[in-house]
Amino acid sequence: MSAALSRTETLSLLSLSGACVGILANTFHGDGEPLFASLAFSGIAFAISYSLIRWLGDAFMRAGLKGRDMSKKHQVEIPETMGAVCAVVYLLVIIVFIPFPFYKDIVAATSGGGNRDLVLQVQEVETGRFLHRFPHSKLASYLSAILSLQVVVLLGIGDDLFDIRWRHKVLIPAFASIPMLIVYFVDFGITKIVVPVPLRAYLGELFDLGWLYYAYMAAIAIFCPNCINILAGINGIEVSQSIVIALLILLNDALYLSPFTPYPHPATDSHLFSVYLLLPFIGVSLALWCHNWYPAKVFVGDTYCYFAGMVFAVVGILGHFSKTLLLLFVPQIFNFVYSAPQLFHLVPCPRHRLPRFNARTGLLEASTAQFKKPLRRPIAEAMKVLHRLRLLRVETNEAGEVVESSNFTLLNLWLVWFGPKREDRLAMEILAMQLVCGLLGLFVRHRLALWIFTQDNL
Repeated sequence: MSAALSRTETLSLLSLSGACVGILANTFHGDGEPLFASLAFSGIAFAISYSLIRWLGDAFMRAGLKGRDMSKKHQVEIPETMGAVCAVVYLLVIIVFIPFPFYKDIVAATSGGGNRDLVLQVQEVETGRFLHRFPHSKLASYLSAILSLQVVVLLGIGDDLFDIRWRHKVLIPAFASIPMLIVYFVDFGITKIVVPVPLRAYLGELFDLGWLYYAYMAAIAIFCPNCINILAGINGIEVSQSIVIALLILLNDALYLSPFTPYPHPATDSHLFSVYLLLPFIGVSLALWCHNWYPAKVFVGDTYCYFAGMVFAVVGILGHFSKTLLLLFVPQIFNFVYSAPQLFHLVPCPRHRLPRFNARTGLLEASTAQFKKPLRRPIAEAMKVLHRLRLLRVETNEAGEVVESSNFTLLNLWLVWFGPKREDRLAMEILAMQLVCGLLGLFVRHRLALWIFTQDNL
C-alpha cells in the first residue's frame, strides 16, 4: 500500500474538510446547532482517519504491527492494528465536539457556569431550532461515555501488542464499563422493567430487577465488543458489520426525532445522545472500510472490535434502549451461541477458525477441526444431530467416531449451507443478512411488540 495519497484523494479530502469547516463556522451564527456540527465533525474524522491510515501504515509495520492475509494466493504483509488510529481520531473528535451540544446550558442559560442552577422554561428558549437544546444533565453521561471508550481503546491496544489469551481478554470491556454504570446509577438509576401484559397479573406493570439490571448492562458491555471480535476472519467483515449496525441504530434514533414524532418527546434527548456518538463513529469506520475491504490493504486489529462494540454498548445503555440494541445483534448472538462449544473448549478449538482458502479455485471453503482423541459420547452424538440438521459438517471413521467437523462459526456455517465463495461475495452476503435481520428487529420492536405491551415508546 502506497503511503502517499494520490492527487485525486488529496483534493477530495481537502474539499470534504473545507466543506465541513464551513458548516462548523456557520453553526456559530446560531446556538451551536450540534446536529449539523456532528455531521461536519464526522466528515472531518473521515478525512483525518483516511489520511492517517495511509501515512502511518509503514510506521506500524516497522514497529512489528503487521500480518499476512491467509486468504490470498500471495500472502504479503500488510499493516495491522489500524483500528487504533480510527479510535484515537474518534475520541479526539467527540472531545472537541463537547461545546456544541451543551452550548445553551454552558454559555447561554448558565452564563458560563456562573448560574448553573438557573432553569429556563421552554417558552423562554428560542424555538426556531429545537435540536440544540441538549440538557446539562447529559454532560455527565457524555463524559462517562468518553472515559469508558478511552479505557477500552487502551486495553484493546494492549491486546494487539501482547496478544492476550481469549479467556483473559473476554472481561476487558467489563472494566471499561464501570464509569458509565456509575453515572447511570447516579443520574438515572432506574432498574425497573415493563412487564408483558400476560404476566402483569402475577408481577404487576413494573418489575424491579435491582442489582441484576446492572449485571445485565455489564453483560451487554462485555458481549458487544467480543461478539464483533468473534465474527471475523475475512476482509472487511468487522468494520462492515459495525457500520451496518450503526446505521440501523441511527434509523431507530430518527424515529424519536422530528418530524417522525412530535416534539418534545421524552426519549428525544437520549436518542440525540446516541446520534452524536454514532455519526463520528461512522465517519472513522468508513475511512477504515476503504482500506480494509477486499482486497484488504490493512487489518483492523482487536482494538477496533473492542472500540466499535463499546460504542454500541454505550449508546444502548446510556441511551436507554439496550433491549432494542440486542435485536440488532441477532447474527452476532447466533454466532456466539453457535461458537460456544469451541470457545468453552467442549470441542477442541484450533488457533484460527477463519474459512480455508483454496488456492486452486480462489474460493473460501469451510475450515475444519480434526480430533485426535475421541470426543465424549454426548458431544459426539449432539454433533451428529447438528450434521443431520445441516448446522455442521461432520466426518466419522469406520467406528462411527467423529474425527473432523467444520469450525463453529457463522462464516463457516454459511459456506456449509451455500458452498465455496469468493471472499468479498461471502462478506456481502453476511452483511445483507445482517441488514435484513436488523430491519426485522426494528419491525418487531416497533410493531409486533404491541402484541405483548400496551404501547410503544413512540
